[in-house]
Amino acid sequence: MSLNQLSAISPIDGRYRSKVESIANFFSEEALIRYRVMVEIEYFIALCELELPQLPKLSQDKVNSLRNIFKNFSLEDALAIKEIEKTTNHDVKAVEYFIKDKFDALGLEKHKEFIHFALTSQDINNTAIPFSIKEAMNEVYVPLFMELTAFLKTLVKNWDDIPMLARTHGQPASPTRLGKEINVFVVRLEEQFNLLNDIPSAAKFGGATGNYNAHKVAYPRIDWRNFGQKFIQDKLGLSHSFPTTQIEHYDHMAALFDGLKRINTILIDLNRDLWTYISMDYFKQKIKEGEVGSSAMPHKVNPIDFENSEGNLGIANAIFEHLSSKLPISRMQRDLTDSTVLRNVGVPFAHTVIAFKATLKGLNKLLLNKPKFEKDLEDNWAVVAEAVQTILRREGYPNPYEALKGLTRTNDRITKESIAEFIDQLEISEELKKELKNISPSNYTGI
Repeated sequence: MSLNQLSAISPIDGRYRSKVESIANFFSEEALIRYRVMVEIEYFIALCELELPQLPKLSQDKVNSLRNIFKNFSLEDALAIKEIEKTTNHDVKAVEYFIKDKFDALGLEKHKEFIHFALTSQDINNTAIPFSIKEAMNEVYVPLFMELTAFLKTLVKNWDDIPMLARTHGQPASPTRLGKEINVFVVRLEEQFNLLNDIPSAAKFGGATGNYNAHKVAYPRIDWRNFGQKFIQDKLGLSHSFPTTQIEHYDHMAALFDGLKRINTILIDLNRDLWTYISMDYFKQKIKEGEVGSSAMPHKVNPIDFENSEGNLGIANAIFEHLSSKLPISRMQRDLTDSTVLRNVGVPFAHTVIAFKATLKGLNKLLLNKPKFEKDLEDNWAVVAEAVQTILRREGYPNPYEALKGLTRTNDRITKESIAEFIDQLEISEELKKELKNISPSNYTGI
């Protein structure tokens, strides 16, 4: 059976494929192979720059031709490598053989044994995968995150002067402003995003057990640690992990996944709040012609985008959690569990992208129902009791909290009139009574 959107097992390759096409450029099998080819080619070029007697001094044209192997990498190239892998039963070795074939065409056949020279497969994987994650973050995740936070900031500005009844424990509480409540999420998101910028994109590069054993025995006079550090940092723009075992220790990668998980958790919180506000009729939703809200109830317009986002964020976080807790653990100098787990690294990114887009779609549908905000405030005059008792405290009035408690903790509905009557019977100046009566649920919103 040929793979298409209806035969795919995972919805990110099926139902949601169009939403995550950009992610495939970094995390598909073809992409991983391309990144491996890139590392192998750049490594060979770096070896030639050492001016070893057994290696040629490459002209710029020859360097460009070598780099075109990965820059012009195609699906056909990836399929050719997979065909080689059927024989080698080793994915990185298949990449090496593929590049050796390319060397024949470039007149470099005498130097083919310096492809993958003194390396282990993890030197390739533990550079290719961090490089792919870094590029995916910069080219897909960050722009989408910025788009989402920019839209939220627009809502903060547009809704800054919309007073809203707050609810703590689900009960009416001191009023707030809608813009401020959205801004809470903006600040939380940005603070966690800033922490991501402090996390290095780390890569391992040091041979079979991290000690450059094979490198040193072949060329003992070369400072291989310095070479490895410059290769990783200057050529690939990553951070060199040293010392390591055969594999990267993944601590920084785990920190990245934990940071992404926290951002997703904040968005789950936002989605649930907006879902609740819609259920409270604070927002209507734009209706798209032809859409169906329920197969049985024609009147329904469901908050499906926020629900979709919440579900996808939950799946993303479950996988990010496993990655961050599993990857830093490996038996002695290495076991293979990191390899099979890392093949799924694109999955939580894909679900995160789907979620971000769903939240944005939901936000774009929101229609402010201002009369509902006003009605909820007007129906809950009891919330000004805090303001009244605080001012009475300021004035030294005896037992103000207890006085207001007696008024408000009844089953009788508190209204503007009952508050005014309470104020009128207080033994305070007329000026202070006027000050208290000027407080309303809609203007008692703080700073």
